[in-house]
Amino acid sequence: MSATTLLRRSLLWPRTLRSRIFFVLLLGLAIAYGLSFSVLYLERYMSAKAVMLGTLESDVATSIAVLDRLPAGERTNFTEWLSRGNYNFELGTGLPGVPDTSARSTEIAAKIEDAVGHRFPIHVEAIPGPVPHLQAHLNLSDGSPLTIDIMPKGIMPIADWLPYVFVVQMLVIVLCTWFAVRLVIRPLADFAAAADALDPNKKGPALGDSGPSEVANAARAFNAMRDRIAHYLEERVQILAAISHDLQTPITRMRLRADIADDSPEKTKLLQDLGEIERLVQDGIAYARSAHSNGEKSSRIDLASFIESICYDYQDTGKSVEILGLIQGTVATKPHALRRILTNFIDNAIKFAGAAEIAVERREAGQVAVTVLDRGPGIPQDQIEAAMQPFFRLEQSRNRNTGGTGLGLAIAQQLAQTLGGSVRLYNRDGGGLAAEIVIS
Repeated sequence: MSATTLLRRSLLWPRTLRSRIFFVLLLGLAIAYGLSFSVLYLERYMSAKAVMLGTLESDVATSIAVLDRLPAGERTNFTEWLSRGNYNFELGTGLPGVPDTSARSTEIAAKIEDAVGHRFPIHVEAIPGPVPHLQAHLNLSDGSPLTIDIMPKGIMPIADWLPYVFVVQMLVIVLCTWFAVRLVIRPLADFAAAADALDPNKKGPALGDSGPSEVANAARAFNAMRDRIAHYLEERVQILAAISHDLQTPITRMRLRADIADDSPEKTKLLQDLGEIERLVQDGIAYARSAHSNGEKSSRIDLASFIESICYDYQDTGKSVEILGLIQGTVATKPHALRRILTNFIDNAIKFAGAAEIAVERREAGQVAVTVLDRGPGIPQDQIEAAMQPFFRLEQSRNRNTGGTGLGLAIAQQLAQTLGGSVRLYNRDGGGLAAEIVIS
């Protein structure tokens, strides 16, 4: 397993591009803001520390010099006056403490020694307690002990309103990040929606080319691509139509010549070959037109009467086609396309099972499902999806009379798309196949 995979799993890497961009931008801005805040905090601490040590050095030097020159009896009157907010002078040895060799204590001791000009040896001890502090001990010129009680302070206190400012700043960062992500992702979402709705056979609205120059150029390229696809598909239909027209003439001449020829086994085979060629050409043209033709308009039909007419047509020719159930009402559809789909289903059922059954039901959201059922051999489960592809034939003998051209189901699927519906095949319980078309 690669390190990248482990990293993604450990950090629960978002799946969507929107979330990833938002996460990266927000994390980067938060880190940058945190670094800026840390630098300012450190700079403030160092400035406060420098001010404190500088004040300590100058004031302590003056105070010790004053106390050293005063008579011993008058020093008590001046200790409180010479004390400051972060240090006090005490006559005596002070409180018992422990040696402190920390960098802070060493630095404070060095400042005091520099202040008094190294005239008085100084040692610093840490005084434990609820509020830890330091004490610097020295002896004045007459040998009297003097203790400097030091209360080191950190940086200056933080204002009460500063946390609220921090929260507002973080909210601004989140909003700006969200807005930036929206500007980046919105064109991608529009492209995805346009790609999903792409139908070269329908003249839909062009993708808008407003926005940044990169988005506008991509939108114009997408619109041009859709127009080219529609043009290529139209050319293919025209080519197939021309081929069909050109082939019909020589096929007709060949059939006429075969008809006037003397009866023989060769004549029979020739007529069979001509019929096979003609069926293959017609099925190929039908498939192309079903995929790219929009000639038929939608109209409202009485579905029950429509299904009954198809069933009666088959029964009149001696075919076993029955209706299991109907629904009353009308539907808006393309009648010729729907008839072609159902006849393809019924023809397959009769070919492989000898009989067909038609069931109609109304589903949720106003959808109508028409299913053609049989009790034939069905389709292996792993080949159901492939059966919808052009020129796929379950019967592998390559005999057109038993296997057909392999375009019937593909034509049905393409026509269903022009109806705004869908086709589904599934094996029935107890054997047989069900071919279903769902229309809205």
